[in-house]
Amino acid sequence: MNNFKKIGMTALAASLVSTSVFAGEMSVAGSASINFENHSSTALSEAKTFSMGNQLTFSGSGELDNGMTVSLSFVLDQGDDATTGLTYAPFDSHSVTISSDAMGTLKFSGEGGASATSAIGGTVGGNMWDNFDSNGGTTVSNSASGNNSFFYTLPSMVDSVGVTASFKPQSSTTSSSMGLGVSYTGVEGLTLDYASTDIETPQAATTGDETAWKASYAVGSFTLAASNVSYDLGGTASDQEVDSYKVSYSVTDDFSVSYKVETVDTGATTVDGEFSGVSASYTTGGMTISANMQDGEDIGNATGTANQVDYYGLGLSFAF
Repeated sequence: MNNFKKIGMTALAASLVSTSVFAGEMSVAGSASINFENHSSTALSEAKTFSMGNQLTFSGSGELDNGMTVSLSFVLDQGDDATTGLTYAPFDSHSVTISSDAMGTLKFSGEGGASATSAIGGTVGGNMWDNFDSNGGTTVSNSASGNNSFFYTLPSMVDSVGVTASFKPQSSTTSSSMGLGVSYTGVEGLTLDYASTDIETPQAATTGDETAWKASYAVGSFTLAASNVSYDLGGTASDQEVDSYKVSYSVTDDFSVSYKVETVDTGATTVDGEFSGVSASYTTGGMTISANMQDGEDIGNATGTANQVDYYGLGLSFAF
């Protein structure tokens, strides 16, 4: 690159960094919900707990004179970073998104950024393992890009095909990482997602990559779904693989039931954590009642009666 081009690129970068958007109107949204949880085993020394929604989302957007749309989002979360100091608290996810039909959508996340794989979402079973993660239970790795990261959605080039990319800049201790994802919805009722993301950490044993795929097919009142998330890291003891399957049945437009299973395999042990559950949801007049019954076997990838746990959850949410 010649000096003239270097000067031009430097000036462009400086102008992009120093550009700011004038303040606009923001709206606030929150959820009204009451939740109940209980575990049946002493392995999880938690009492029956009640909770309510405690997040507020501030968001706003506007169209610029050049046709681009800019949006801003901040989430206030009562418990965010409660145990890690006040660096980001009480803010949870916050981001700026720039989009246009020609360029696609670029999202910069100050906190809570997604990678190409984490953007696919959790397991089709709803990350049941997470309901058993207290007191040394099962924990699954996450390649989410986190703070100060970029997520790009390409503009539509082929009908029913979507492409995404994520980028986490290098830090003082880790190299930069990238991820790519693709989705397909070209067959009625069918949704397919696949993505792969680099995992960069200061330790070689926990550096590698994550791949994920998810598929669902709806026919009539039934929906069948499956997913797989695999972590291939430098140290085999840190490897993980999570398989999940789910079948859902819509009894009516307002009432649905599901059966789901998850298996968590880790390179540190030959014992697999196994989870299964039944859930139901009923909506009436803007109110949704949900119930979950789940069973955890060998949670924490260890045997013994202390690692056999039942979970019960009830939820009541309101839309207004």
